[in-house]
Amino acid sequence: MADFSKESCPSVKNILLLDSEGKRVAVKYFSDDWTTNASKLAYEKSVFTKTLKTNARAEAEITLFDGYIVVYKFVHDLHFFVTAGDDENELILASVLNGFSDSVGLLLRGDVEKRTALENLDLILLCIDEIIDGGIILETDANTIAGKVATNAVDGSVPFSEQTISQALATAREHLARSLLK
Repeated sequence: MADFSKESCPSVKNILLLDSEGKRVAVKYFSDDWTTNASKLAYEKSVFTKTLKTNARAEAEITLFDGYIVVYKFVHDLHFFVTAGDDENELILASVLNGFSDSVGLLLRGDVEKRTALENLDLILLCIDEIIDGGIILETDANTIAGKVATNAVDGSVPFSEQTISQALATAREHLARSLLK
């Protein structure tokens, strides 16, 4: 049997979701390349500034920045970024980015804007967790990612601990309504 190590798998350094001003909406770092919060914020600002003048609306763009490969895409007023080492495969990174942006689009029902993203931040963070774990890419298919997140969060307004109770009440309500209509 082949011996697989973490080094043999494609990995990601960070995944960023910034607004149209370069401010954080949702970010997650998987590497110690940026040790302090100030260095993370500086990196986010510089990568945002470098990519701001490009037109990455239709499809993902790829750039080499500070020795890292950055794949990015803009959807309305949100900017999606995936950063990896310069030895990673750009096509795999592009599929991660597309999986992230498309699954966010599915979860937000096509309303991919900062306001909606902030209202559903828990779904976006779960989405990131379903795509990447510890820098290792787990899933890139948007429908699969959105499906897994949706099963974890049946109703975004209900906390996780109360979901089964609310589901039971909804079922009881349905049965009661059917019995009253008979």
